[in-house]
Formats: sequence, C-alpha cells, structure tokens
Amino acid sequence: MTTKSDAGAANSNHPGGQAPPRLSQEEPDAGHLEEFRSAPIDLFWRVRNECGEVGEINLAGTHITLLFGAEAQEKFFRAPDEQLDQAAAYPFMKPIFGPGVVFDLPVEQRKKAIRTRALKDEYMRRHADVISAETDSMCEQLQGSGGFDLLEFFGELTTYTSTATLIGQEFRDDLAQKGGEFAAAFQDLERGTDAYAYVDPYMDIPSFHARDAARLKLVELITEILDKRAEEGRRCRDLLAIVDSLINEGGDKRYSRSEITGMIIGLMLAGHHTSQGAASWALIELLRNPDVMASVVEELDAIYADGREVSFQSLREIPLLEGVIKETIRMHPPLIILMRKVVKDFHFKNFTVKVGDLVAVSPAVSNRDPNCFPDPDRFDPERYSDDRREDARHPWSWISFGGGRHKCIGSAFALMQMKGIFSTLLRSYEFEFDQPSESYVDDHSKMVVHLKQPCRVRFKPRAATAVTPASAKRVREREEEEAAERPFRVSVDTDLCQGHGVCTGEAPEIFELGDDERVHVKDDTPRKELRRKARMAARYCPNHVITIEDL
Repeated sequence: MTTKSDAGAANSNHPGGQAPPRLSQEEPDAGHLEEFRSAPIDLFWRVRNECGEVGEINLAGTHITLLFGAEAQEKFFRAPDEQLDQAAAYPFMKPIFGPGVVFDLPVEQRKKAIRTRALKDEYMRRHADVISAETDSMCEQLQGSGGFDLLEFFGELTTYTSTATLIGQEFRDDLAQKGGEFAAAFQDLERGTDAYAYVDPYMDIPSFHARDAARLKLVELITEILDKRAEEGRRCRDLLAIVDSLINEGGDKRYSRSEITGMIIGLMLAGHHTSQGAASWALIELLRNPDVMASVVEELDAIYADGREVSFQSLREIPLLEGVIKETIRMHPPLIILMRKVVKDFHFKNFTVKVGDLVAVSPAVSNRDPNCFPDPDRFDPERYSDDRREDARHPWSWISFGGGRHKCIGSAFALMQMKGIFSTLLRSYEFEFDQPSESYVDDHSKMVVHLKQPCRVRFKPRAATAVTPASAKRVREREEEEAAERPFRVSVDTDLCQGHGVCTGEAPEIFELGDDERVHVKDDTPRKELRRKARMAARYCPNHVITIEDL
C-alpha cells in the first residue's frame, strides 16, 4: 500500500511545483477504484478532508487530482483546451459516441461539432410551445388516477421534447412508434459509464455489453427512419436529414449510419439526461417538502390565472419553480465529477499536475460547501431569490452544469424544459409517494448518475383551485420591482461567453453577437430606461457572464 506521505516524498521533486498529496488507504493494484465505484461522493469528501484544496486518487494506475474551493475550481474552468482536454478524460464516451464523433475529434473540430443553432436564443423562444404540447400529450396518456415510474415517465417525455426541439419535429414524429424503445435504449447507453472504463472501456462486464447492444439498437432505429424516408420519397428538413446529407471532412463520402447516430446521441445528451434525472428528483423533493409544493402550485396558478398559455415569456416568470429546479440540481447534480486530461502541466499554488494525468472537480462536493451554501443539506429554493442568488454569487462553487466556456451548452434549455413540464403537471395533477420516501436514492456506480429503480409515484387529477388575491399581488409587485430605473453600467466576461445570444434577444439595444460568436456590449452605460432589459439579460444568461453595476 502506498501511503500519502510515501507518495509525497516520492514525487516531491516535480519541476515547477510539488506533486499533489495522495489519498491514503489504497488497495494493491486497484488503488481507490473500488471505492470510486461503490461510494464516490464519500471518496471525494475524504480527499477534501484529508488533503485540502488539492488531493490525488489512483484508479488502477490512472491518477486523478481533485481540486476543491472556488479559487482552484475557477483555475480549472478557465484553463484552455490546449492545456486541459475534456474529451481525453472520458474513455467511456468513445464507445457511446463511436469513433470519429464528438469526443473522438481534435479540439477545434469538436468545438464545431457540438454547436447547434437549436440552442440559440431565437430558436429557444420557439421551444416552449413544443415542450408544452409534448407534456400535454403525455398527460393525456395518464387518464384518471394511477402511478408511474419516474425514470420511465420523464425519460420518455424528455426523449420527445429533446428530439422535437433539438433535432426537429419530423424526427420526433418518426419516433412516435418507437419512442419507448428509443428512450429505453438511450437509458441503457447512459448506464454503460462504469468507472472500469478507466481500466478498459471494452471490458467484459454486463453494463458494457448492455451499452453496446443499446448503441446497436439506436443505430437500427435511426437506420429504419432514414430508410423509410427514402422509400416514401420524403424530403425532410430536420437536423437528421441535414446530417445525412453532409459530406465528411475528407470530402469523399457521406457519414455512416453509426456516425450519424453518434451525432444524434451527442445532441440529445444536452436535453435528455439532465432533465430526466432533475425532473424526477424535483418531484421527489416537492413531495418531501409539502409547504414548498403548495407555494409552487400557488405561484403557477397566479401566473396562469388570466388563461395564458405556457410560452417562452410565461416560463421566465416562475422564480420559485426555477429555484426548486436549481436547488434540485444543486443537491442532485447529474454528474458528480468533471474531469480534464492534462496536456500541458497544470499549476495551482504550490502544486503541479503533470502531463498525462487527470485533474477534476466535484459538483457533488462543491454544491454543498457550507461557506457558500448555508445549511447545505437543506432543500431551500429561496437560495435563488433576487436578494440571495447563491448560484450567481458563487459561480465557481455552484457547478451543477460545470462552468466557464465548457459549461453545459444545454443548461438554459434544460431549465426551460423542466419549467415547461412542471407548469403543466403541477396544475393538472396531485402526486404522492408510492414507496417510502427514503427509498428514492441515486445509483452512483456509474459515471452518469441515475435514480435507482423502482422509483414510483401515484397521481390523481387535481381539483380546481381559485387564485388567492395575495398570490396575484406578489406577481404584480415583482413585475413592478423589476421595472425600477436607475443609472447603471454593464459588462460582459467574453472569455466565458458561449454565444447563446439570450441577451441580444432581451436587450438588442445593449448587446450584439460578434463574428467570434461571443456577445459584445454596444454601450457600457446605456440609458437608464433600459435597466430592466439589462436585468433580464443578466438573469437569463446561461453562463452568468453579464455584470450590472449602479452608477
């Protein structure tokens, strides 16, 4: 067994800084691998408590240095791709995407591959109608009272919403007869993310066999859809059709069906897994906190009291529900560790992580840092109210979606998708647990975290409830407060901007999207009458890169 002190002594002569301290209690050969597979969050806390800001674990010869605290995590997220490579850190993603797709591409090609106009602001404004319609359609299938498994219900629903919005309505319609198969295969694919991939991503284990079978099933389903379109002579305009018509980088042939499937998988990961898990946990937390549930339902009743439809505009005006979703993701992050492979030596304070090793941060630990989130184990949606905004005040600690330019590009979509789903569900049905509250737990044996099944709830149609004058008054007061006009200065951190263009839609008088696909400020001291627009732009910026200061 290698002890922490032995490791430190053996590696203390690294040029440019000390080697990170190694966590104790390693197993021969396997190091900390089995602990990583069975109790990863406990392992990360052990590193934090034993080693401090910087500590190393050993996964059967793969060395991962974990960073803790806002300062270290900002350094991690601001590092360029040429120093910390995201793709090389995830060996289990290559068999999921397939060779030559997204995570198997060079850095610059990868940047181009993951951009999708479906996540730009002008398209996001259209998605609310689609999400609402898909939720209504799923609700029609519930019919009366009964029960369902959270993962299965939200898995199928987010499959439809994600495909209809991110890929196209035509593709979603083609999935109508295969939606259950597609959702089930996609879930098996995500479960093939066992930490044994750091030893061998093609190891002979059941979850990898299921992963490979699921990918073949997805290729089969995509092929059937494309073949049927060809037989019927249909000329579609969705993203699947566009990808099917593209010529590869060499210019000599079209992409194979396997490669096309990998691209579709890459797009859907932005809108499926996070929303499926977060929606499931949000309903669980609301049932565990009935006072919060009652307040959210009251908020929804007040917002939709005038008969308005679920829309892009209405989905922005649900602060408590948004707080519930953000708090759910804080407490139950979909990824519990974010990693990069070191391409050029990475330095932090007195420590150096050498080329070839991995460096990582943990949302599961950071999101429960008591220095940033008081009483961190308590479910408290008010953390995101205008006077607290703990996510925006601690952007390098609230890292549920990652951070910096590598922050999940689908984060804004995921929030809108979940607000749209619950705007319909909570006004239509009442829910209750169908099993003990403590039985709803995550399965941390995989890198992509899922709830353990069964995870069932019961539902019944909700009785009509009148909107109280007090709730409607709160909505009006909030709108009036947001309209306050004071002189101000605005700035954008262009290093972290992902070019969603939300701000250009909210305040085109102030912001513009440049040729570099980053937002720039036209006038840093706009007219005070534009302050409310600037506030909306800052509030809804997925990366929180806009700063507003009083003059």
